[in-house]
Formats: sequence, C-alpha cells, structure tokens
Amino acid sequence: MPTAHALRSALLTAVPGLCHGFEVGLASAPGVPHERGRRAVFDLLAPIGRVLFLTQVHGVAIVEAPWDGASVGDAAVLREPGLLVTVKTADCMPVLLVDQQTHVAAAVHAGWRGTAAGIVQRAVDAMVARGAEPARIVAALGPAIGVCCYEVGDELRVHFGPSAGSFFSAGTSGRPHLDLRGLNQRQLEMSGLRPEHIEHVAHCTVCDPQGLPSYRREGRDCGRILSYVGWARS
Repeated sequence: MPTAHALRSALLTAVPGLCHGFEVGLASAPGVPHERGRRAVFDLLAPIGRVLFLTQVHGVAIVEAPWDGASVGDAAVLREPGLLVTVKTADCMPVLLVDQQTHVAAAVHAGWRGTAAGIVQRAVDAMVARGAEPARIVAALGPAIGVCCYEVGDELRVHFGPSAGSFFSAGTSGRPHLDLRGLNQRQLEMSGLRPEHIEHVAHCTVCDPQGLPSYRREGRDCGRILSYVGWARS
C-alpha cells in the first residue's frame, strides 16, 4: 500500500484551522487502482471531516458542498466546517482557493479546456457569491504539467484567443508549448486576487524527479494526485 505524502502550500498552511494538501502518496502510485487510492485518502481524512469527491468531465460546472452520491463537476465550493472538497489530477492543474474570514473555500480541476473557459474565475465568482472577497482569497496552484513539457497543437490557440498569445512558446520540435500555470495565475489576478496571495507548488508532473503521476508520460493507468481543502469539524 502506498504511503501518505502530501505537498503543501505555505500560504494555506498559515490559515488557522485549515486542512489542505496535494496528496501524491496514497493516491498516486502507478498500478494502484484509482478507487483504491481514493479510498486510502478517504480513510486518512475522514477523522477531519466529510470527504467529498467529484465526477470530473473537463467542464466548468461548480458544485456546492455538501452533496450525496456522485456529483458531476470540475470545481467544488464549501462554506462550512467539517467538509473537505477534492479534485484529482495527473497533468491538469489543481487549484485550492481559501477566504479565511468567511471560511469559503474551493478546489478546482483546471485542464486546458477548463482554463480556456475560465474555470478558476468562475470558482472565484462562486466564492464571492457566498460572501468571499477576492482581495482576501489566497490560492495555491499545485503540481501540473509545466510549459517545459506541455507540447500542444496550433489548433489550441483559437480556444484561448489572441490575448493569450504570450502563453504559447516555441518548442524544439516546432510545435508550441502552453503555459497552463501562467494562464491560471493571470485569470486569478484578473478576478481580483493579489499576486502575493498566489502561491505555486511548482512541480512539473512530466519531468519532476519525484515521480509524480503524469497521464502524458505514463498513460491512463498512471496514478492521480488528489488535492483537498476544508476546515476540520469542531
């Protein structure tokens, strides 16, 4: 059985009572069935709060916690203690968002489709609708495929529009590379987050020596990073 190993954000660790992590041990070992890894994370976190999982579809739906059964979406928002919302990734970018004052938080799965559709901006809007203030929100962008390894086709440019041109760079093969991390940072700043409130847990899932799970490197049987955020139950 894989062992627990969660990467953490210094910004989020400083928030009193908050529980968070980018779990790369229990959930991510190659060859461990996804459901078994998810169950291991659930068992680890259950004493802290109710753990909620999404059925992710690379869309932009945002679900409010709590929910029962399977809920389809690529971001979840919470506003009460005793709940932990999660997203799973294996090259896409996990983003955790927290407003300490209102105890509103969100977990976001931002692949290229979600990023092109502004899913982190939609998540910030959902938090604001529940009392959060953008200037108070702190964000942690977890491990994801880096611009160093994210070779894409030219056809992706149209999905991001001309203002995103600087986030495409020339690769050695002649195909462009996409800066997924930079795009999400820009969208968070456009939503009103302060740059100093945005932290990068900056590991490229493809080439990082820690052996993080990567769909691009290993295929569909790779593990998953399971990212979570919430406040412990009283």
